[in-house]
Amino acid sequence: MTDVARLAGVSHQTVSRVLNDHPNVKEQTRIRVRAAIAELGYRPNRAARALVTGRSQLIGVVARNSTLFGPATMLSEFEQAAADSGFAVSVGSVRELDRASISAVVDRHLDQRVAGLVVIANTASATEALAEIPGDLPVVFIDGDPASGRPLVTVDQVAGARAATRHLLDAGHETVWHVSGPTDWFDSAGRIQGWRQTLEEAGAEVPPLLSADWSAAEGYRTGQMLARMPEVTAIFTANDHLALGILRALHERGRRVPHDVAVVGFDDVPEAAYFIPPLTTVRQAFGDVARAALGLLLGQMRDSTGTADQIIVPPQLIVRESAPGRV
Repeated sequence: MTDVARLAGVSHQTVSRVLNDHPNVKEQTRIRVRAAIAELGYRPNRAARALVTGRSQLIGVVARNSTLFGPATMLSEFEQAAADSGFAVSVGSVRELDRASISAVVDRHLDQRVAGLVVIANTASATEALAEIPGDLPVVFIDGDPASGRPLVTVDQVAGARAATRHLLDAGHETVWHVSGPTDWFDSAGRIQGWRQTLEEAGAEVPPLLSADWSAAEGYRTGQMLARMPEVTAIFTANDHLALGILRALHERGRRVPHDVAVVGFDDVPEAAYFIPPLTTVRQAFGDVARAALGLLLGQMRDSTGTADQIIVPPQLIVRESAPGRV
């Protein structure tokens, strides 16, 4: 603000009045200040304003426009956590996490003078597109790249996949087949890594990776192929919807679950306990992630130097009848 005042040839207080649309400013002075603001690319320090005034402030969220269980639940949990702490949330949804779409949403949030930004960045393109966020804006990533060095909260996808794969190996299966989600998603990549590492450490054969999307339809398509392969006795899927499609394909082929083929999913959707048979799966603590992300964001708002803390939330294996373990 001091730089703006110097360039416009006015006082610090005059700049403040212009920013707050105070009526007691000459129009010529207002124009000069606005020109200086535009030339310097100045935006008010939203974090400082939120803490100094003590008023309920706005947090911006950037997220993919998705009805998938994981992203949708994460967004819902963060909105609740923010509300519990007295913050409103403005959600900017994009169809694709590309630079143009994200830049437009971030600019809209900045125009709203949000106090901080949370980015549900489940693909590499989102992380790259956010490289130019103003340095004074507190930012926390959810489901981003742990190797980025940015403030981040995510579920330990590798550990979840390891638990699922280890459970199937401990049940006596010689190897475990994996149907992954889109390979450009960080969640999917972590689950692939955990699955492969566990098999290699156990000295088990690593079957070919089967890539899919996140849908039950893709699970059914892939399951039709796996159901024709008698050597397939254990399947770990990247989410529960894929598992649902696979369960139907196995049923149609006469492959009994878990007697002939054991199946483990990921997410623990509310319906998982009511699949036939009830699905063994990996539960993600979305509420814990949301609260941790909000905590990191508020920490940045209190300390303008920022922080690059990363919080990795452990998942939990939920054992049900589709893969009950060794009898």
